[in-house]
Amino acid sequence: MRQAFVQEAVLLMEPHADVRAPGAAVTVALCGHWEHEPPCPLAPHHVSADDNDGELRVRILFAAEPDKEGEVRHLIEQALSGQLKFPDGFATPWQLRASRPSEISAEETGHAQRLIRSTPRGR
Repeated sequence: MRQAFVQEAVLLMEPHADVRAPGAAVTVALCGHWEHEPPCPLAPHHVSADDNDGELRVRILFAAEPDKEGEVRHLIEQALSGQLKFPDGFATPWQLRASRPSEISAEETGHAQRLIRSTPRGR
């Protein structure tokens, strides 16, 4: 049965960089492209970002089978570190400074439950 998890990261962004780009990179890593039909095939997820003078704090809330947690976290870190090839010539205008697992906040509990209940493709 799927469970909810959180990965946090700190990125240094270039001036005027789109703060939504890291979320797109995570979606490419987990789903193959930032534009796709729901549901997410591997891990339904939600990305939030808070910009503070060029330092972007990113939280990725995701749901996955416990045996897939490591794979999902690895893909997220690859995406945020710029190690994946992205479609359409997309480049990562940031540097990954830190990434770590985190706890689900009280505010995220309801969203986490919705991600857990979403039905993966092919089921």
